[in-house]
Amino acid sequence: MSLGDIFLDGWNSKLMQLFLEALQKIKWDQDVARLFHGRGGRYIGCEHLCLDWFNPVLLLTSFKPLTNDELALIIDGITQRWQTLVPNEPLNLVYQYRSGGKTMTESIAGSVPEPHIVAENGARFQVHLLKGQNHGLFLDMSRGRQWVREHGRDKKVLNLFAYTCGFSVAALQGGATEVVNMDMSKGALALGKQNHLLNGYSTGAKFLGHDIFKSWGKLTKLGPYDLIIADPPSNQKGSFVASKDYARLLKRLPDLLKPGGDLLLCLNAPELSIDFLKEQVNEYSANLVFQEQITNPEVFEDVDPNKALKVLRYQ
Repeated sequence: MSLGDIFLDGWNSKLMQLFLEALQKIKWDQDVARLFHGRGGRYIGCEHLCLDWFNPVLLLTSFKPLTNDELALIIDGITQRWQTLVPNEPLNLVYQYRSGGKTMTESIAGSVPEPHIVAENGARFQVHLLKGQNHGLFLDMSRGRQWVREHGRDKKVLNLFAYTCGFSVAALQGGATEVVNMDMSKGALALGKQNHLLNGYSTGAKFLGHDIFKSWGKLTKLGPYDLIIADPPSNQKGSFVASKDYARLLKRLPDLLKPGGDLLLCLNAPELSIDFLKEQVNEYSANLVFQEQITNPEVFEDVDPNKALKVLRYQ
């Protein structure tokens, strides 16, 4: 019995078939990438599924429970595609199920390197697929990092909500003179320091483990900046809740920016629209002028652009 026959007999629907058909078109190379983005709503019935490539490991994520039969069918499809493309290489596959604040992660096949170092556009980053929901590098922000890499030359950069400092590495790749990274999480910044060392940057960056809203004096003293990047969490109690805290941020950021400097504002909250962010800027930083929206990688295309990652550039 073929894979398709098993599916049709078991579910009598096209839901899982869309994922299995998409698998047949997937290819991957050495760089990290999202391979299947069900969250974008373009595959009806598969909105809960994502597949990522963190070389040499595939990461399957589901945002709703899968039955044992469903999971087995998906794993079979992934295995068949892998064996077609790279028959002489072992399959390393991790499965993560997320629901609310709960996460269940398990290694399905093969193994995960430790440390696990991946590459993106010539930069190296350490990731951790078996720990938590955030893996050390947000794949949907790759074009944001690319923009910073292409426009960072000779610039002093402020990287707010720096996480593991992907923007900072990209800025130094592009020839930035200095980057100031700030994040409340000292653990994330520690990984950020490792990422800099992985790429040969032992100087050129500062790492400040502070609450941004309590550190304006220090940020002002270290500034002003040619480029400011603000990539806050969308809803993290005790740190940043976009619906109320973006206003607080925008009241202060323009004072840190050099005349003619660039500001990248990022928002990854499906419930908040592009217009929400633009209206916040108009109300609290009216002197900023909108320049462009940085497009997301094609694989992250969403049937509703307001639900996708939003990266707006202002001057």
